[in-house]
Amino acid sequence: MTATDSIALTGLRAMGYHGVLPHERVEGQLFVVDVVLHLPLGPAAAGDDLAATVDYGVLANRVVAAVESEPVDLIETVAERIANLVLEYPSVESVDVTVHKPSAPIEVPFADVAVTVRRSRA
Repeated sequence: MTATDSIALTGLRAMGYHGVLPHERVEGQLFVVDVVLHLPLGPAAAGDDLAATVDYGVLANRVVAAVESEPVDLIETVAERIANLVLEYPSVESVDVTVHKPSAPIEVPFADVAVTVRRSRA
């Protein structure tokens, strides 16, 4: 069954040291993450039971910790790391993760650069 319900966390901010350029690994920069979990929310709503859903406060802390953890070259890798941790929750059927790098070292004016991955159990 495909879940039509979702939980969205948008604009999570964390300092990370990801990038291919040496100064990115030394100075670090702000990363912004959006996470959309696709899961059935009916059981949680019917029983008014936090245990039947995902505690988004705990999840937010885990996402920030994933961004702040070991540096990697690509934000694609950071997005994959976050998707994998979200799929550890048994009720989550799929997840969309967007990692924004608003201070990316791009030589022309830009508003944002972001990578989005969608991962599912199936």
